[in-house]
Amino acid sequence: MRSRLPRTACLLRIIALCILLSHTAAYFGLTGREPLVFLPGPFSNEAPSGKAHLKQCEQMTLTRRQKRLCRREPGLAETLRESVRLSLLECRYQFRNERWNCSLDGRGSLLKRAFKETAFLLAVSSAALTHALAKACSSGRMERCTCDDSPGIQHREAWQWGVCGDNLKYSTKFLKKFLGQKRVSKDLRAQVDAHNINVGIRAVKSGLKTTCKCHGVSGSCAVRTCWKQLSPFHDTGRLLKYRYDTAVRVLSVTNAATGETELASPRRQGQSLRTTDLVYLEDSPSFCRPSRYSPGTGGRSCAKDTSCQSLCCGRGYNTAMRLTSLSCHCQVRWCCHVECQTCVREEEVYTCKNA
Repeated sequence: MRSRLPRTACLLRIIALCILLSHTAAYFGLTGREPLVFLPGPFSNEAPSGKAHLKQCEQMTLTRRQKRLCRREPGLAETLRESVRLSLLECRYQFRNERWNCSLDGRGSLLKRAFKETAFLLAVSSAALTHALAKACSSGRMERCTCDDSPGIQHREAWQWGVCGDNLKYSTKFLKKFLGQKRVSKDLRAQVDAHNINVGIRAVKSGLKTTCKCHGVSGSCAVRTCWKQLSPFHDTGRLLKYRYDTAVRVLSVTNAATGETELASPRRQGQSLRTTDLVYLEDSPSFCRPSRYSPGTGGRSCAKDTSCQSLCCGRGYNTAMRLTSLSCHCQVRWCCHVECQTCVREEEVYTCKNA
């Protein structure tokens, strides 16, 4: 019997599904079976003009309410797609040396289970959406929001000095509205998914820093302008990868005081589950051989001294020679460029055996 999930968890699961598809395209929608939506490159400097954003909204599989929000907010469709791109790149980077390397290879079965990997996908998806929304506000790509509302910063002055802060407050508020976040049901899987989604949002919040800039004659700090700025998303990805490595297996217990069900870890008796912990319900497969959850590790490149033993799952690895070109004998020429020669080097390449 299929478990019922709140709309929030459903949408973020599908965003998570998007990041696992090929680098040229991704599914986006509540079913994950819709026509391909091509991933964009990095944001353009301007929001879509005219009715371009309306077309982008219609290309996505969203609920009626979400489509209404999308149509009213030029730039939102591009922001949603940008969050998919961010998630994809960061997930692949963080798991580049792992048996599961963030490749679903058409196998949506992974998202139906409550593995550690599923927890990471939900967290990195919600984090990317939060980050992309805040950046879209501060860069002027969304019309209904602007710079962060830090005390003492006037929007006109902020734009003039180029110190428009990332609007995380608006981002978080809009995200909950867009996803229709409501009280989580008593369903255990729904609670786990909602918890991991919020871990991603908190990871972005933890990277919000106050940055200041001095103005004055000869660089004196007669006037100082400060604003809020998010850390690079790579820092958020690194934090979430650490949360993945230290993820906690949980079960459902009843709070004797309130009578409500809540998540708890058998390994942390007497200790509350932290809001920053990624949580999961079942142990992950090995991901060593092809299965409905991954393509396996056969044929994957590895580093002889560091990752081959683990990545190849004891099957051993093949060694081949490869010629690579690189710049060498570089010299600075007046004025003002660098001239380099091209050298060819032979190097060993190691790939995991299939059997």
